Amino acid sequence: MSRSQQVRVDLLNVSLDGYAAGDHITLDEPIGGAGELFGNFDGRVIAGVQNADAPITADRVFSSVWGQGVGVEIMGRGKFGPQQGDWPDDGWRGWWEDAPPFETPVIVLTHHAHDTISFDNGTVFHFVDASPTKALELARDLAGGGDIRIGGGPSTVNQFLRDGLVDFMHLTIQPIVLGRGVPLWSGLGGIHKNYDIESVTASTGLIHQFWNRHHDEDTG
Repeated sequence: MSRSQQVRVDLLNVSLDGYAAGDHITLDEPIGGAGELFGNFDGRVIAGVQNADAPITADRVFSSVWGQGVGVEIMGRGKFGPQQGDWPDDGWRGWWEDAPPFETPVIVLTHHAHDTISFDNGTVFHFVDASPTKALELARDLAGGGDIRIGGGPSTVNQFLRDGLVDFMHLTIQPIVLGRGVPLWSGLGGIHKNYDIESVTASTGLIHQFWNRHHDEDTG
């Protein structure tokens, strides 16, 4: 029997006090002053860069799962860029220049219309004004049977969790205390009861948490 399509969150970095982004986004600070969240992040596997001299560590193995089986991503507007309000005619094509790492269709949630942007590597940004449920309906049409990744930021992940739409999460709990920023868990008290949670601590101090929704919640 083939594996069913999942709605998932991959490699979301979260501080010990529950913040997953800073409290502002600018061209110079895309994480809003919370760059320390990525202090232990090794993106070489995600970027497709293979380093024969790099050791095979727990962190690298877990990171390598990112993108596997994903057919489409849904992200909030802040993950695509720092602009607010009506989109300016500034030629902005995302933080990733000419090589976004997604290589799939990407739905960008925004209240403001924007033309579709396509890249040679298969990444296609669709700008959509939709609720989480409606965005998922569109994502299923675009995913080609693959999984749907909720790529962030934390406010977007929070909305999908609040509506009971996330089947799986891989959180990387960073050994830092930010003190302020965008919280992941706001309004989600008790949500852990809906998931089986496994934690693995790496030698770097990172805690990898794997949240799998209970089978009896899958029809919710």
